Amino acid sequence: MFLTKTQTDKYADVMLWALQTARRNGKFKPYDVVLLRYEPLALPLAQSLYKKMLENKFHVVVRQDNPEEFARLFYTLGDDKQLTFVSPWDKELQQGVNGLISLRAPADLTSLKNTDPSRLAKAAVARKPLREILDAREQKGLFSWTLCNYPTPELAKRAGLSVKEYAAQIARACFLNEKDPVKKWREVTSQMEEIAKWLSSLPVETFRVQSAHMDFEVLLGEKRRFVSGGGCNIPSFEIFTSPDWRGTRGVYFADLSSYRSGNYVKGIKLEFKNGRAVKATAQQGQNFVRKMLAMDEGACQIGEFSLTDRRFSKITKFMADILYDENFGGKYGNCHVAVGASYADTYSGNVSRLTPELKKKLGFNSSALHWDLINTEDKLVQARLKNGKIITVYEKGQFKY
Repeated sequence: MFLTKTQTDKYADVMLWALQTARRNGKFKPYDVVLLRYEPLALPLAQSLYKKMLENKFHVVVRQDNPEEFARLFYTLGDDKQLTFVSPWDKELQQGVNGLISLRAPADLTSLKNTDPSRLAKAAVARKPLREILDAREQKGLFSWTLCNYPTPELAKRAGLSVKEYAAQIARACFLNEKDPVKKWREVTSQMEEIAKWLSSLPVETFRVQSAHMDFEVLLGEKRRFVSGGGCNIPSFEIFTSPDWRGTRGVYFADLSSYRSGNYVKGIKLEFKNGRAVKATAQQGQNFVRKMLAMDEGACQIGEFSLTDRRFSKITKFMADILYDENFGGKYGNCHVAVGASYADTYSGNVSRLTPELKKKLGFNSSALHWDLINTEDKLVQARLKNGKIITVYEKGQFKY
């Protein structure tokens, strides 16, 4: 156990709060069905959370995720029919589940490093309809989700930290050393929501991000709003939107490395024209990056634009996991974009009426991919308003609110 019993119990309290807070368009009822998914090394947190979920009158469906070796065998030995098989039981569960809590605790981040990326992509595209079921239920206020990480030796090793140091970063980031972590999360969430409302109120045409290695512009688009963490992901200090992908241009650079599907990538640089990444290079893992961007039509287009204020996030180390790295605080906060799928909850209208046709019309991106690429450089973020005026919204790692 890498967190103390007290910290683990507090973590479970935070996750229950997160699940309920993420349900923006409705409330949980007694005996709603909630799926608790956990990786084997997260068992201590799963046990604590399971007890609390029962006490909160949930019907709990528990699923232990397969070890990484199962995934390696699947992608190595599976034929095309096996790779694209979608379990009817999973489909039925997606149609009836009201909540999902995922506890991640990887034992091996590189088990898939020798796997053909096209096989990963084929399986991901086949399972996209399952995610779309949950997206539709979420838009109707029938479903919410959250996830978190439990510290493991593998995560610590890949981050260049001891397990003790890694666990300490998690405890700080999630406020597990506070007397009442949930109260602290409510306070921080309220402050972030104020900034999100301010950004949403501005008549923004485009955002321009400039740093030592990038000059990047996104078109906000019509009927958009900014959303703060609000329970989806613990921790979450980002304030984000899903812009109109068609107006993306310039060069974006991710100085923070990342692990994805067993692959380590470093120094990704993307050049966008007319909304699509037309050139992709990387200091390491370039071939993998290019194959991911070719996964489907929307994979080389952006689905998210996000900024994290260093005053909120206590994450100061590379954590070898995108959940933490996309919330990096440090000296200059972070900006990140995600290539791939957009988020429906950034629509400023009635989300339950956001049809696939309307999404396409408004420039919300659709893809089986969602990959956050993170920049932690000192940066200037300016907004060009619809009247032509240019204002600074973010500088030196914090919002100018």
